[in-house]
Amino acid sequence: MLLVDDGSNQPCNPSDFQFQFAAVRSIQVLRLRRNLSHQRAIAIGLVYIAQFISCDAVVVMDADGEDTPEGFLQLLRAFESGNRTKAIFAERSRRTESFVFRVSYRFYKAIHRMLTGISVRVGNFSILPSAYLGTLVVMSELWNHYAAAVFRSGLCFATTPIPRGYRIAGKSRMNFVSLIAHGMSAISVFGDVVGVRLLITAMAGSSLALLGIMALSRSGSSPIGHPRVGHYTIGTLVIILIQFITTAISFTFTVLSNRASLTFVPLRDCQLFIAESQEILHL
Repeated sequence: MLLVDDGSNQPCNPSDFQFQFAAVRSIQVLRLRRNLSHQRAIAIGLVYIAQFISCDAVVVMDADGEDTPEGFLQLLRAFESGNRTKAIFAERSRRTESFVFRVSYRFYKAIHRMLTGISVRVGNFSILPSAYLGTLVVMSELWNHYAAAVFRSGLCFATTPIPRGYRIAGKSRMNFVSLIAHGMSAISVFGDVVGVRLLITAMAGSSLALLGIMALSRSGSSPIGHPRVGHYTIGTLVIILIQFITTAISFTFTVLSNRASLTFVPLRDCQLFIAESQEILHL
């Protein structure tokens, strides 16, 4: 078991883990130099496992109780039934958040679907074949969002419905701003797809604006019979046309520059953020 201490100001007490566990044979704590958020903590944990821990599969789960032991067993059974050849993600069949959060989450899912073409159905709770680690740890997308990186990788995955549990203690520190940043990180993994879709939208909008300008110029009349209104309408459409063209050019260069640049590579760069690794239990 590998626990990633994401820059916590509360020290881990090894005596809290000195039990005769039925299945756990060792527990390691990977301390990070600073808080990096849960997605990047997951990325560093996966890189560490790929480099130093031999295993058949990796289960990614939160330690707050919302990912339950019963859910872990469901993931394991689904993984075994799939001959251990694909990743299995927990698809939430019950959520425990507030009404406002659930409404906001539905709105975000609609935007995500519209921009990327992929429905948001899962979180971090999952099980991976160890063979997948070699692919994921060299994907810069893993640094932004774990689940989205798996989807983007083209590796085989499936989902299984698992209800979310209840937090053991304390309150989540994820505020509204953090949730928006988390959602934007997931969308950023599909940046080229989003860029192309927005480029097509901008080109379609500029085409409609151009057709409107041509129609009004040829007719020489206003939509409501007043010549000045016709001139104002053409001027407005020209402004809209220029904005759409500028937006299209911007998205084109953004997509091309992102494809040409080599950004953060977890396998190469994650070591910078690891303060120490400590084994607190060995049976």
